[in-house]
Amino acid sequence: METTQKRYQISELLKYLASLPEDENTRIPPLAELSQILGISVASLREQLEVARMMGILEIKPKAGIKKNQYQLKPALLASLSYGVEVNNRLFWQVADMRKHLEAAYFIDAVQMLSTADKEELSALVKKAQQKLRSIPSQLPNAEHRQFHLTMYRRLSNHMVYEFLETYWDLYRLTGMDVYTDINYVDRVWQYHGRIVEQIKNGNYTQGMQILLEHMDLISQRERPAPRLSFE
Repeated sequence: METTQKRYQISELLKYLASLPEDENTRIPPLAELSQILGISVASLREQLEVARMMGILEIKPKAGIKKNQYQLKPALLASLSYGVEVNNRLFWQVADMRKHLEAAYFIDAVQMLSTADKEELSALVKKAQQKLRSIPSQLPNAEHRQFHLTMYRRLSNHMVYEFLETYWDLYRLTGMDVYTDINYVDRVWQYHGRIVEQIKNGNYTQGMQILLEHMDLISQRERPAPRLSFE
């Protein structure tokens, strides 16, 4: 049986960074000094730095040097899922299914924590989206769609959940899923959004969750194209 130490082994650099305080002013030594501290070659250190940068743990800028960021799940998760969908586009639908179950599991906890201002923001997003759909020519309220769902979960103390949901919406855009011009379909989605907000405001959280699940099942009515990544 593998030991715990072996299973969770991380690079020398990541161990070092984890030992540093979460402080913007924390100094990260230059490469030559850092390679001596860690006891590894500069070449190996450069490889480890690139991994840490891809994970969002470090920022490396000319003249400014190396800066440690607070830990976030999203950078590494988005990089991994973007690659995964490029290899096998069907993985997007598995991510979408995970998102559906995750939103359902945390819905009641999340919306109970919303402030009055949050609820009014949800109402305003519904109104703005409907105005876009009824404008001439019609506009797709893609930004509002993302913001609507993330606003419902913004007060959760579990930041891993929120970051997964953020990643889902980034992947949704990158795979071109937001480019869908059936206005009648999109209008139905926003009718559901309006009903969800109404139930949240009335404190009918279980009913709101049921409407949420019904609305997320609408995506199954869309044709399933092969999502392709589109980086800007």
